[in-house]
Amino acid sequence: MSSRPMSLARFAWLSIAAAVVTIALKTVAYLLTGSVGLLSDALESIVNLVAATLTLTMLNVAARPEDEEHAYGYGKAEYFASGAEGALILLAAVAIAWTAIARLLAPRPIEQAGLGLVVSTGASLVNLGVARVLLKAGRRHHSIALEADAHHLMTDVWTSAGVLVGIGAVALTGWQRLDPIIAIAVAVNIVWTGVQILRRSARGLLDRALPGQEQEALRQVLARYEGTEHVQFHALRTRQAGPRRFVSLHVLVPGIWTVSRGHALLEDIESGIRAVVPNCNVITHLEALEDPTSWQDVGLDRAAPGTEPRPPAGAAR
Repeated sequence: MSSRPMSLARFAWLSIAAAVVTIALKTVAYLLTGSVGLLSDALESIVNLVAATLTLTMLNVAARPEDEEHAYGYGKAEYFASGAEGALILLAAVAIAWTAIARLLAPRPIEQAGLGLVVSTGASLVNLGVARVLLKAGRRHHSIALEADAHHLMTDVWTSAGVLVGIGAVALTGWQRLDPIIAIAVAVNIVWTGVQILRRSARGLLDRALPGQEQEALRQVLARYEGTEHVQFHALRTRQAGPRRFVSLHVLVPGIWTVSRGHALLEDIESGIRAVVPNCNVITHLEALEDPTSWQDVGLDRAAPGTEPRPPAGAAR
């Protein structure tokens, strides 16, 4: 097994440990205060634990090397982790809102608010520290699963901040309904986060093209060759599966070129693309500019004879 999967698994274990610690702290804070806001915080931390466990599982799956049945590897497993996390977030939001509405209809006083605030603040600091570590690691290793986990923890931090403000407001004003009102606001915020995570996961599973910045870097590499010695490109396609990027394109050169010359050009192009697009698998296909069949496969499906685009003027030599 490579060093990358082992390092990512280590970060996932860190997330699991943080979730266990924060669940314990927030449960103590809820038992001390009776705050439904803190209860909602504890419930979301349980979601964090489940999500972190799923992330660990899917990272181990994604780390598997390619095999006969999965020639492109298992990188998309990370999208299943983030998608499941988004669904769990939505379920937690429903549970929080249900509890908060009941407390809104039948308010209860908050007890030992000061001690509860101290305990919950400690839990939020744990989440903040771990979220920063996970976000940095996710970006460095191009792991969508770690990044999703980090953003979820950061949402938990802001949620906790809102709950703490609510408890403080109740303590100052004596208006008991402030606590469940803020809990409902927390639920709405969680719904928004869950929807965003689900959308990002769906885009990944649908083989969306690479981000604009990486596509621009790719185009700059190709621009160095296009037009020189009658070199042209078409059928450029990109996609991403977890941390791995895939780029495929057809390179059209004069038919009088030797195989060695064309191969050398492809090697140079592929090397240039890998230099600017991280973790990239590049597939190139060499074609002759003068051959009409070279223009039948510009689209995803090969065009029927007679319907293909015509070679540009000056393509034949």
